[in-house]
Amino acid sequence: MKKVVQLKALAVLVVALLCSTAASAQKVVASPRDSVSGKVHGATISINYGSPSVKGRKIYGGLQPYGKMWRAGANEATKFTTDKDIMVEGKKLPAGSYSLFVTPGEKEFVVTFNSQTGQWGIKGGGLANEDPAKDVLAVTVTGKPAPMTERLKYVITSKGFELVWDTTSIPVSIK
Repeated sequence: MKKVVQLKALAVLVVALLCSTAASAQKVVASPRDSVSGKVHGATISINYGSPSVKGRKIYGGLQPYGKMWRAGANEATKFTTDKDIMVEGKKLPAGSYSLFVTPGEKEFVVTFNSQTGQWGIKGGGLANEDPAKDVLAVTVTGKPAPMTERLKYVITSKGFELVWDTTSIPVSIK
């Protein structure tokens, strides 16, 4: 009887050890991938991006310097897809998939759609991995104050989409 109890205790210990090892092996991703999709004026829009956190940092004019293009997310370049031709801020963007880049300013932001997709978001030295020869469209939009949002997110609205992070929203109109 004593041996049976000891074997059961050993089995419970082994199972607990295996479970704790498996749990500790799971890696927490600092900037997990996220995506959003929706309809805007009859077009299906989808945005796939890495979602970094503020973590107490100054974002615009700090982590993302003014006048320096960035990948509008983390890790791989953000991918923007539309199934129909659309008008972005009054300019035509053909149906297709694009890497999305943003150049922050103190009040205005340049949003750039680039035909190269699938690339890592930055080159060595922290520069955006964007080939200007493949830029399809660039529009200038005005940022607006927003409630504090710790993790970067994109929101699709009836008027277009917004990049929301920290205390700033960057709205982009689509028709």
